[in-house]
Amino acid sequence: MKVDAYSHILPARYFERMRELVVDTDQFKRWLELPALHDLDTRLRVMEEFGDGYQQVLTLSSPPIEVLAGPEQSPALARLANESMLELCEKHPERFPAFVASLPMNNPEAAMAELAFAIDELGARGVQVFTNVNGRPLDEPAFQGIFDEMAARDLPIWMHPTRSAAFSDYATEDASKYEIWWALGWPYETSVAMARMVFSGLFERHPDIKIITHHLGAMVPYLEGRIGLGWSDQLGSRTADEDYTRLLPRPLLDYFRRFYGDTALSGSAIGTRCGLDFFGADHVLFGTDCPFDPEGGPMYIREIIRVIDELDLTEEAREQIYHLNLCRLMRL
Repeated sequence: MKVDAYSHILPARYFERMRELVVDTDQFKRWLELPALHDLDTRLRVMEEFGDGYQQVLTLSSPPIEVLAGPEQSPALARLANESMLELCEKHPERFPAFVASLPMNNPEAAMAELAFAIDELGARGVQVFTNVNGRPLDEPAFQGIFDEMAARDLPIWMHPTRSAAFSDYATEDASKYEIWWALGWPYETSVAMARMVFSGLFERHPDIKIITHHLGAMVPYLEGRIGLGWSDQLGSRTADEDYTRLLPRPLLDYFRRFYGDTALSGSAIGTRCGLDFFGADHVLFGTDCPFDPEGGPMYIREIIRVIDELDLTEEAREQIYHLNLCRLMRL
């Protein structure tokens, strides 16, 4: 059994509403040209290649809801997304065993209400947030209730990076060139959001909170030494106007290792080994980023399965990654 923890979808009804809301279609060109993202028949054909034992937990594709709609309209859009994903799960339970709720994060009060409704009434098994809310960090007090509630419910939070070309790489420029905002910007976004959660004391308040980072913890596993000896052991030595020396009672790496990561690394064996070495097999989930690959779906699934199967792992560890960890987190 292989349960894909991080595949993306734009259900038909939601997709139509999204197209009505998108003013600049060039901005979302990539999303609009992937049939498996919004056409269910294409999606199911992609999944057939991998047999009856392959399933997907549905998460709504970017762009974030708060990018598409203001705080007055975003609650209705989130409700449409969640009800549409539930419909797919009910129609094809053998393929889609569960879905992850989307929230109108630019309206924190409505986000709390949608969290409760989606889990209690629709049966969502977690929620998805993005690494910033229209430029606002996730550790702002306005969003603390989301994390407190998910910790209390003991259900996971999926965290997806978001950043656009409008975020320039240099102060002298107006936009990021060469899609650097995606290739390097998204891993940076994820790593920054993880760090802000750590420094906010989230894991002190909720030691067992479950946060799934897309793309296997982004930059963090690779930068283990920089975070440990370089950052944690010298924290505050580079800062004159703030006292960071007693900010947290434990080494930084202790907190970063509490995150979970998925295997959506575009088929990178090196990156997957690094992430597994950092998090351990009990904190890594099979995820593919379907359908965002050059073939529109199957390539990433195929390559990531190949990488996992070729790793020097015990069968128990491989089963943890493929489905046991996710089923434990979601209580499936």
